[in-house]
Amino acid sequence: MGYVYEPDKFGRAGMTRVASDTVAAARALECPIQLEAVVAAVHGIGEDSDQLRGFISLIEVQIQRVHVHPDLLVDGHANRIDLDRWSPLIMSFQKFYGLSGQVRPSRLAEIPEQAYAPLSKV
Repeated sequence: MGYVYEPDKFGRAGMTRVASDTVAAARALECPIQLEAVVAAVHGIGEDSDQLRGFISLIEVQIQRVHVHPDLLVDGHANRIDLDRWSPLIMSFQKFYGLSGQVRPSRLAEIPEQAYAPLSKV
């Protein structure tokens, strides 16, 4: 398929390797949003089929830490991403896409964001 093993993936991509806080895998400094995660579970897809068993897996991860470049945050909020400042690159069926403007408001946006915060442990 034309893939070649590259031992220095960060160097090859022109990115800066940065140590993570909670996992062994390094982060790329140039990425505006970085997630540190651990594998929570591996789910086999098509396990009931002799042709697919062991061929496709869904990997469930648990996010341990999120790093966000300050320029992407809502002014005055240390933990809120401003979606108008963020422009992620999304791959769908081997093609890259960006985001367009908001299509319509969400009814979920009417609920105060603090209501979604995790409950503190008692």
